[in-house]
Order: sequence, then C-alpha cells, then structure tokens
Amino acid sequence: MKYSYVSHLYCPKCSSTYDTKAQHQLCTCGAPLLVDYDLEGAGKVLSPEQLKHRKADLWRYHELLPVEDENNVVSLGEGMTPLVPLYRLARDMAVDHLYIKDEGLVPTGTFKARGAAVGVSKAKELGVEELAMPTNGNAGAAWALYAARAGMKSTIVMPEDAPEITRNEVAISGADLYLVNGLISDAGKIVGRAVKEYGLYDASTLKEPYRIEGKKTMGLEIAEQLGFKMPDVILYPTGGGVGLIGIHKALKELKVLGWVEGDLPRLVAVQATGCAPIVRAWEEGKRESEFWNDSETKAFGINVPKALGDFLVLDALYETNGCAVAVDDEVMLKEQERLARLEGSFVCPEGAAAFAAARRLKETEWIKEGETVVVLNTGAGIKYPDTVDIQPERLEKEAAIDK
Repeated sequence: MKYSYVSHLYCPKCSSTYDTKAQHQLCTCGAPLLVDYDLEGAGKVLSPEQLKHRKADLWRYHELLPVEDENNVVSLGEGMTPLVPLYRLARDMAVDHLYIKDEGLVPTGTFKARGAAVGVSKAKELGVEELAMPTNGNAGAAWALYAARAGMKSTIVMPEDAPEITRNEVAISGADLYLVNGLISDAGKIVGRAVKEYGLYDASTLKEPYRIEGKKTMGLEIAEQLGFKMPDVILYPTGGGVGLIGIHKALKELKVLGWVEGDLPRLVAVQATGCAPIVRAWEEGKRESEFWNDSETKAFGINVPKALGDFLVLDALYETNGCAVAVDDEVMLKEQERLARLEGSFVCPEGAAAFAAARRLKETEWIKEGETVVVLNTGAGIKYPDTVDIQPERLEKEAAIDK
C-alpha cells in the first residue's frame, strides 16, 4: 500500500500539469500550483473508521498528503488541535453552536507549523538543502525551526517591526535572519533576488505547492472532529489566505471521497480594516484584489497588502456562498479580552478578529439560528504580548488586598 496517493501538480489558471518528483515553484503562467491526488485509489484503502486507530497528528492523513516516502517526514508532533465548544461566548453572541479550533497548541504556537511540517518534509524529499522566505513572523519561525529539524539551512527576511518573539525563534534556530525597514511585500522582493542569485528554494507563500497541503489538514480535522458532518460556517483570519484555501480544498476532497454530504460550509475571510484587500475585492465582486497601500494593523499576521493566491481565496468565498469581513483593531482587541474573560482562552489578535466577525455576522443575521459555527484561532495570544496593555495595582511587602 502506498504511503501517499499524490498524483501531480496542476495550475488552477491555465491547467498545466507538473511532476511531483521534481522541484517546482510557480506555473510558467505565474500562478501558484496546487496538488492533486488519486482520490479514487485512496478511497479504496482508507476510511474514516481507520483513522480512529492512528496517531493523533496531521500525518494520520498521509494518503492525502504529498510526501511519498515516510522516511522523509519531518515532524514535531503537529496537528489534531482541539475543537472546543464555547458555551458562554455563544450565549453572549446569540450563536447556537460555537466552536474554536485552537491552533495555538501546535509546535511553534501557530497554525504555520502545519504548512512548515509538510512543506519542509516535501522539500527534504526533493533534495532541497536551503530554503528562503519572507514572513510577517510566525511562518518564518515555523519554517526555520522545521528546517533545523530536517538538517536544512534557511534564510528568513521579515519586517523590522515583526513581533520580537518570532524574531527570536528564527534566530535561535540557526537561520540567517534579516530585518527590513518595510512590509512583507518588501521582504518578498529581497528574497526573490536572493533566490535568483544563490539558487535557494523559494518557500514564499504559494510559491511552493506544499504549504497548502499542511494547512488543509485543519479542514480534515474539523470534519473528523464533527463526525464528518459539515459545520454551517467557518471563519478564518486571512492574510496570504493559504489556510482558507487549504480548508476549502480539504472539504472538496472529502466530498469526492464520499466521507461528507451536503453543502460545503460557508467560508468567511476575516481581515483588518487597516489591510483589507480581499474584503474590498469581494465587496466589488472581483476575482482578484488590488494592492492595499499603507497597510497597518495590530494583527500582524494578516497584514498582507496583496496575496499571490487572492483569486483562490475569492473563488472559495464565491463557491461556498461565503463572505469577507473587515474588523477594526479596537473591536478586535475588545473581543480578545472578552474571549479570555468568558472562556479562559487567550487567542491571538488574528483569531480575535475572526470572533469579532462572527459576532457581527450574527447581529446582521447572516449567521442564522441553529447554525454550527467554527472559528479558527491561528495562534497563541502569548506570542503577542504587546497587544495587551494592563496596569495592575502595586503593593508594598506588608500590604493587604482590599476587596
């Protein structure tokens, strides 16, 4: 029995196909490449029942992942994060069935570990010795640490105001770290020049095909954790959009396998008002977004002025009758505090934005009574200490607490 039922790479724009046994970046037409599988073959050897007896990590779905030799798997135990019902917040929002898929509990503290695990594993299988990428912080930290796990070198470029914790993660991994006085788009240009000059493997968002496959396991897990019954709505904080693209891809593959029935969940792309190119494009009914000038938000992970895969994000929204919502930083941070106070969950600002969007969509009755809503928290709140400003009362040594 094969470890993977990967078939080939294909271009969603021009339909060109490529072999998965050689290194490929973008299609010759400039579009990202996606991974296709022999789902008919996989369906003959794999069933939902079999999954119950497998290790609780994302590699439980290895037939639906691109690594063909198990010996090339690079893992830190990532995946199978909890899907937790939020009863008090649900009552506060008037949402009947509300869940958090908490990605703050994977290695490196964010969902980026999923993409890094599969992306680095496939890079290892393809003989890559050094990768390079621009990042807003968490992706670079994950890829640098997984590259170290694989014995691979990495070059990471991030904006100089990226969170200090993620900068430290990259540096301590032994990666070559560079800070740029600019945005992730500026970091991307620097990486592009280095890739050409030094022949590095470009691990930029969607410039390699395999990060999506790691991210799609969030969708596979949500389906499995709900007994292969689709939720009605999934909200996802969207910068580069790889996670939303991956979830959409996963659920479509499960439909082909016959493991789920009915309509796909309505997908919601959540952005910040200070950087909302996908929201603007969706509101205007466009298939691609335009560059967002002077972008700024405290949710650093979704500060992406122009995503390479924007057309794939928008296609996912249109195909599922979903929508796109922009949230103010102030509203986002209030929701972060509310979630911690009501549910004891300290989420990242990007995750808080998604919860704030869910609240708004219920207020406008876009989310209806009786619906099941899943919100992705993409990282641990403790990775963003600067988003919380508190001034606790100071006591002298012999003081008593006055209630």
